[in-house]
Amino acid sequence: MDQVWYVAYGSNLALARFTCYLSGGQPRGGARVYPGCRNPAPPARSSGVLVPGGLVFGGASKVWGGGSAFYNPAADGSLAGRAYLLTVDQFADVAAQEMWREPGGAYAHELAAILPSVAHLHSVGPGRYETVVRLGDLDGVPMYTITHGTIGTPVAPTASYLRWIATGLVEAHAWTVDQVVDYLHAAPGVQVGWTPAALLSALDGEE
Repeated sequence: MDQVWYVAYGSNLALARFTCYLSGGQPRGGARVYPGCRNPAPPARSSGVLVPGGLVFGGASKVWGGGSAFYNPAADGSLAGRAYLLTVDQFADVAAQEMWREPGGAYAHELAAILPSVAHLHSVGPGRYETVVRLGDLDGVPMYTITHGTIGTPVAPTASYLRWIATGLVEAHAWTVDQVVDYLHAAPGVQVGWTPAALLSALDGEE
């Protein structure tokens, strides 16, 4: 296995934000500078995808404040994702950075080694993004994402985080702002802190 699709569903839906994971840098509104992957090359391809399951916000994001986005494979409905075609090592380095670990370190090497054997779901550890989920194939190449094995109580996300997610949904799926609002407001956690009207204002850049 040389290449895999990494399926993003949170702020990494937006290419400019995801590029910080690949080549390093600090995303607008974020509180972290990313080291980047050992191989900083851009994705070979990207594609909007819909997979069974759902989006949920929980925990506490160190980068954005508020809840973090997670994938719940057991939820009814569909998750709107963006598949990026990466090398296996790039995928492993992205996952390592999600857990504030070193690209190319022991965790990245462990994940790259076990990835071909993941048939559906595999927990590498108890951390926020240490559960790997295989989402089928796209053009004959396996798709994977990462999430938390136990998401817990829904928590409202911040406006800056939601704006990046919305940007990515428009880029990947060509959705209207109303479609984005409907999708995000249906995600557990968003209703805790956002009405549809407030969400629409936030996505328009208003506070």
